[in-house]
Amino acid sequence: MVPPRSWFREGGWLPQLMAPLAGLYGALVAWRHASYRSGRSRVEASPVPVIVVGNIFVGGTGKTPLVAWLVERLRAEGWHPGIVSRGYGGRAGDGPTFVAEASEAVEVGDEPLLLARRTGAPVCVGRNRPAAVAALHAQAGCDVVVSDDGLQHLRMGRAAEIVVIDAERGLGNGRLLPAGPLREPASRLERVDLVVANGGPTEQTAYAFHLCPGEPEALDGSQRPWPGGSCHVVAGIGNPGRFFRAAAEMGLDAYPHAFADHHTFRARDLAFGFGADWPILMTEKDAVKCRHLPQAERIWTLPTQVVTTPELEFAVSCLLARILTQGASAR
Repeated sequence: MVPPRSWFREGGWLPQLMAPLAGLYGALVAWRHASYRSGRSRVEASPVPVIVVGNIFVGGTGKTPLVAWLVERLRAEGWHPGIVSRGYGGRAGDGPTFVAEASEAVEVGDEPLLLARRTGAPVCVGRNRPAAVAALHAQAGCDVVVSDDGLQHLRMGRAAEIVVIDAERGLGNGRLLPAGPLREPASRLERVDLVVANGGPTEQTAYAFHLCPGEPEALDGSQRPWPGGSCHVVAGIGNPGRFFRAAAEMGLDAYPHAFADHHTFRARDLAFGFGADWPILMTEKDAVKCRHLPQAERIWTLPTQVVTTPELEFAVSCLLARILTQGASAR
């Protein structure tokens, strides 16, 4: 979905009009949390520590690259991490379904497929996240699990919660759906373990990371050099403007094309009316859905690397030390 502009500015008639619905939505959110806190709804205990990386903002905030970075960090410290995800956009259903190298995004979702290929860690998807966590432990031998999203999946037990904010968009107008872009009230940030901003510190947190683009890579895996010249830049992510600016900062003669987050690409989407032979530069998340398209030979991806601040490195070290100490003693 493309967020309405009213979500990002104070005042306006549309948020005011939607205020009663936002109030009802907020009451339902509060009721759900109270139900789990009181024990009326049951939290399913996890066999291993689960670290949730999520957001309270509708749409992408950059949490998936941070998930990949966290998995690599855990592996470097001797753990055997796995990843659990809803598999948005896929047909996995309740699951649990393991993501394989040959999996298709239409089956397991674009972000889980990207994470599996980028990290090499076991990835399990399904609406029933507690079952996916149990499968990662029992079938893949994982001793810690990182959940890509799932902050609002309160039935899944967790050892820690990390919320990612897009530094450019912040919390928008600060209102709940549908008057604003928030899934939960801003006060939810006070109850999580760590709030991290993608793009630089914000008023909500001093902990931040940046996404640093690398060199374009051909989708077919060949080592061909980037051809240069004019190109189409395509993004079907939560904040496509960030990707377009990254391409512009690289000095590319780029023509941007924005699509909705998690868009399923078809050949006609990339049949542009001009520049029929130009290369097409895409995000890694988008490109995993395009290997079968006739334009695949012209598609390039722009890999990104998470660059963290010393403050975030220290905060994550403290968080992992706290929640994994018990698991370490049992290994």
